[in-house]
Amino acid sequence: MPSTGIILSGCGVNDGTEIHEAVITLLCLEQKKSDISFFAPDMNQSVVIDHTTGNPTTESRNIKIESARISRGKTQELSMADPEEIDALILPGGTGAVRNLSKIAENPGQAQVNENLKNLILKMHSMKKPIGAISISPIIIAAILSDFSSELTTGNDINTAQLIKSFNCIHRECNATDICFDEKNLIVTTPGYMLAKNTAQVYEGISKLVDKIFELI
Repeated sequence: MPSTGIILSGCGVNDGTEIHEAVITLLCLEQKKSDISFFAPDMNQSVVIDHTTGNPTTESRNIKIESARISRGKTQELSMADPEEIDALILPGGTGAVRNLSKIAENPGQAQVNENLKNLILKMHSMKKPIGAISISPIIIAAILSDFSSELTTGNDINTAQLIKSFNCIHRECNATDICFDEKNLIVTTPGYMLAKNTAQVYEGISKLVDKIFELI
């Protein structure tokens, strides 16, 4: 049975993982009969957002504990992810990708990515194992794999496209229901809610992403 790792960054689009994208990823992987492992860093979020107002709060929340809301308690510490035991890796979107898994939201021009995640993705890449990234999370891939001219998409957003290009990677415009496949680096990306108008479009894009990844395993 193939094994897939899902990287979570909290729970909620504005300060963690985009929940719909994570659940759709889980559904598509289960339809492929994949063994699934969830991973998140055991550290506090950079900020906690009130999702009813969009404003920061004074709360402090742990990324791994919040991620367990999505995984139903099965989230492991990110450092436990072993590339030898994972056939593929997928990063759902959500602002936590650039706030908790990296500091790109604070310093867009600097590739400040969680060290455990950086090492994991570099190892997966060197082992020629497929990596999927959804919504805003391709920016993390660009920051880590800047030496490999990765081809990625976040849809048609100009700002994120420029940011990806600043990491010496290539941004491809893409419809919400489609994917960008970097054949050289075995990276599959889809815009998710960066472009999608509804959950059905997100599902179609992620379903294609998972299909392509399983062609590569």
